[in-house]
Amino acid sequence: MFQVASYETYENGQVIFEEGTYGDWIYVIDEGAVEIYKTLEGQKVIVGVLKEGEILGELAYIAKIPRTASAMAVGHTVIGIIDRNFFDHEFNKLSADFQKMIKMVAIRLKNATETICRSEVKRA
Repeated sequence: MFQVASYETYENGQVIFEEGTYGDWIYVIDEGAVEIYKTLEGQKVIVGVLKEGEILGELAYIAKIPRTASAMAVGHTVIGIIDRNFFDHEFNKLSADFQKMIKMVAIRLKNATETICRSEVKRA
């Protein structure tokens, strides 16, 4: 499915990337799991836990925005870095209108996730 350029290994609790940083890599989980979380008002809010075969980092790439959440390894985790040229080539095959639509969906997902996380912090 994805062409992987290289692999990285992380141990339990090791941060893969941090919210607010810029990154143009998309990752696929080869082994293990990754916790996606946001920090709001000093509180950690878990957005989800991704498993083998799932991708992460796609929102920052698609929308060209800073990382919307942090990612941390759960247990021994191996992730593949999807070849940027491969992904650019595939994405650029889409019409400009379809690319714009996907970017809009990514921004809406970012905004919805932030709204849900803020409501979780208020309830805590």
